Order: sequence, then C-alpha cells, then structure tokens
Amino acid sequence: MSSKARIGVIGGSGLYSIEGFSRQKWKRVKTPFGAPSDDFLTGELSGREVVFLPRHGRGHRILPGELNHRANIWAMKKLGVEWIISVSAVGSLQSKYKPRHIVLPDQFLDRTKKSAEHTFFGNGIVGHVAFADPISANLRGLLLEASRKFKATVHDGGNYVNMEGPAFSTRAESLTNHKAGYDVIGMTNLGEAKCAREAEIAYATMAMITDYDCWKTDEAHVTVEMVIDCLHRNAELAKKIVSDAIARIPETPAWPEHDALKNAIMTDRKLWPRVTIKALKPILKKYL
Repeated sequence: MSSKARIGVIGGSGLYSIEGFSRQKWKRVKTPFGAPSDDFLTGELSGREVVFLPRHGRGHRILPGELNHRANIWAMKKLGVEWIISVSAVGSLQSKYKPRHIVLPDQFLDRTKKSAEHTFFGNGIVGHVAFADPISANLRGLLLEASRKFKATVHDGGNYVNMEGPAFSTRAESLTNHKAGYDVIGMTNLGEAKCAREAEIAYATMAMITDYDCWKTDEAHVTVEMVIDCLHRNAELAKKIVSDAIARIPETPAWPEHDALKNAIMTDRKLWPRVTIKALKPILKKYL
C-alpha cells in the first residue's frame, strides 16, 4: 500500500463484502501488545485506501472482554490509518431508539474494569489525553449525512454505556441505565475510542440497534438470535452508509483528534525509556 492516509473500518465480518471494495489483500501485523483480532484486509473503496478489521475475528471467535484494543489500534496506526469508522450492535435503553435504527453516540460511560488495557501509556511515559468529547464530531457528521442520504432512521448523539459482558444485562442493571436516561448499551467501543484518541486517530461509532436490552418488559429480552437477525437485515444499509462516508473524508488528517498528544505527555522527553519509545513508535513518531 502507498503512504497515503488510510481509513479504518472495524465491524462484523460481513462488512468486508461491501460492493466496490477492490484490490483486497489480507495483511498480518505483529504488535508489541500481542495479537490483534485478526489479519487486516486492505484495499480500495470509494476512491480511498481502506483497512478493515473483523472485530471479533472471522467466525466471531473473540469475546468482547478478550478484545485486544491496543493491538488492534496500534496495528491500524502502523498501517497508516488516520480515521476509524466503528460499526457495532447495541441495545436500546430508550423507547425512541427502535431495532434497526442507527444511533451516532457522542459520549461513553465506562462500566468496565479494564482502564489499564485501554491506554498505550505507562512503562516510563505518562500521558493524559483530553477525552471530554470522545467521538470525532467531524466524522460523526459525515456518518449522519450518509445515513440521511440513504433514508435511515438515525439519531445524532447519545450516551453509549460500555458494559463488560459477555452476559447481557440483568433487568435491574438495564432498568437503572434506562432510568438514568442513557441511550444505548454495548460491550466493545470504549476501549477502541480511548486507544484511537491516544493514537491520534479520529474515531466515530455507528451503533446499530438490535434490541431493547431487557428494561422494556413488554418486549422480548435480548438474545443472540435477535441480535444476529437484526444485523443481517441492516447489513446492506450499513455498507452503503460506510462507503458513502468514506468518500466524504478529507485526504489530509487535520482534525483536532490528529493532534491529541500535542499537550498530553507529561514525562520529560529525555526520560522516555528506549524500550517504550520502540513499542510506541507508530504513535509517538511525530514527537520523536
């Protein structure tokens, strides 16, 4: 692949069958953080160079809690990715978000216990990125335009509650999240978003509603069968939206997220350990 800035897509395995995704080639990437979810599928889509990763591996072999977000995002950065579109199944926590609707969250609530696994920093380099607005507003805006173009029922903004799983919520948990006014619930996107921000990658989530979790007692509670059925029915729409949004992304990475580390690293440059510099080279190269 060339040295042009690339666009990453993380989602279900079916997404890489997008019409027009040409020059496909699977590429294996070794990282200092262990193995990514799978090999990366590189190619061209909508006139842009794209890198696709099946989040749970081909065949859906990796639990949400087993996802190696650092390895996934490090590898994306190594491959020249500057923007990531994440496509994810989520449960609705409010009546207005119905199955097959799309929510474009602008906030996250962390219900995981994995903060140490959601950062590249440590081992002698201390960094604290600004994360008040965890989603790229510009990228979310492009997904909104594309969703409206294809007549999707789309909601702009919302709080994504990131639980650990792998079990779905208890009814008490679901009712608590519903009464607190949160919008959707999922198991995967927060770690991606945190690592993407530290890697200076603009990141946005396209959350596909598949169910009502289990707070809504007049609806069947979420099952794997329900999630898969809804995702299959929404797959073609998701592909069209992703393809159209990719065509709208600028050639040059110049959004706020692309300078996220500018004032984030506290450790004096002279004190950075060589081994940590080596491990983080794709992420820190601008500051070396």
